[in-house]
Amino acid sequence: MDALTALHSRTSVPRVSGPAPSGTAVQALFQAALRAPDHGQLRPWRFLRIEGDSLQRLADLFAAAALAENPSLNEDEVQSARGKALRAPLVIASISCAAEHPKIPVLEQDMAAACATHAMLLAAHAQGIGAVWRTGPFAVHPAVRNGLGLAAHEKLIAFLYIGHPDGPQRAPRELPVADFVQSW
Repeated sequence: MDALTALHSRTSVPRVSGPAPSGTAVQALFQAALRAPDHGQLRPWRFLRIEGDSLQRLADLFAAAALAENPSLNEDEVQSARGKALRAPLVIASISCAAEHPKIPVLEQDMAAACATHAMLLAAHAQGIGAVWRTGPFAVHPAVRNGLGLAAHEKLIAFLYIGHPDGPQRAPRELPVADFVQSW
């Protein structure tokens, strides 16, 4: 798939199934991330590859976070929180490692990490891999942050849920460019 086709046709694939994509395909996702715009070549990102038994550990973190917020959750609600970690055979936690810099603001570094995350979504789409970017309250919850080993200055940019597309894919909604562009 050429670059413009990938850019113009990518959509989120919220329903994916296993097995996880091949090691070569996943390596291509990470290689794409490393080409993100990066002022100062700081590489202000890192990624956690979560699959296999690690998905159960992530599910435990999600359950712990849900219970920390509401200790009176019933078993179905706890299992629902756990299930959010188990929606894909591979989850990539994308983390901004932005740090104070004399010329490059933290915000710009966070955006570079987000661009790296987006590049992985595009690389997934170009390879026919289903992927969706999710955040939600677990992305900022201390139990999840600590359990994933994030440093105080790091931010979880996204959980990328990755697998084989499960079911029919929706076509991207056509948006008129003129609605978003104006001359100045």
